Amino acid sequence: MRVNFTVNGRPQEADDVWEGESLLYVLRERMGLPGSKNACEQGECGSCTVRLDGVPVCSCLVAAGQVEGREVVTVEGLAEFAKDRAEHGPGHGGCASGACGTSLDEAKRWQARPTQDSQTGEGVELSPIQQAFIDAGAVQCGFCTPGLLIAADELLERQSDPSDQDIREALSGNLCRCTGYEKILDAVRLAAARQGEAV
Repeated sequence: MRVNFTVNGRPQEADDVWEGESLLYVLRERMGLPGSKNACEQGECGSCTVRLDGVPVCSCLVAAGQVEGREVVTVEGLAEFAKDRAEHGPGHGGCASGACGTSLDEAKRWQARPTQDSQTGEGVELSPIQQAFIDAGAVQCGFCTPGLLIAADELLERQSDPSDQDIREALSGNLCRCTGYEKILDAVRLAAARQGEAV
């Protein structure tokens, strides 16, 4: 089957997708977006987390056919997604605003930025949560980082001043073998504080 959907603001088409193929496989193997990691393949570790119509999901559990006509944001497009949200307000383009998906005009506008590449994540300024992870020293081996970034970004979009319990709950589906999670929590706190200062 053929699947048409939007990835990081760009219309995409995947051909010859078989019924059991996961969104994770399509993103990594067909579209060359390796940010989402293939680990447990059971939705337990969170390393493959992406946003599907604004909602964090484990892409290993989403059948590729389920994304027909929908919008996916991967860690490669997170910086541009956050910038667009800062320019147009929270929930812009996502389901949180009640308007799922990206219009063709918006996709063309995103695609027309030659110095920014949401396909690879190169040449773009980091999103606030990405910068906070670096500044707080929350990145070690990096395997779990893409899923944690996506989950934390979604939390901060819907809740500007989360409590520690809110942060723990939002990140509870993401496992990290390198850290004690404290630096990761520090990074989310830092991003929330910076977000509050910017307002």
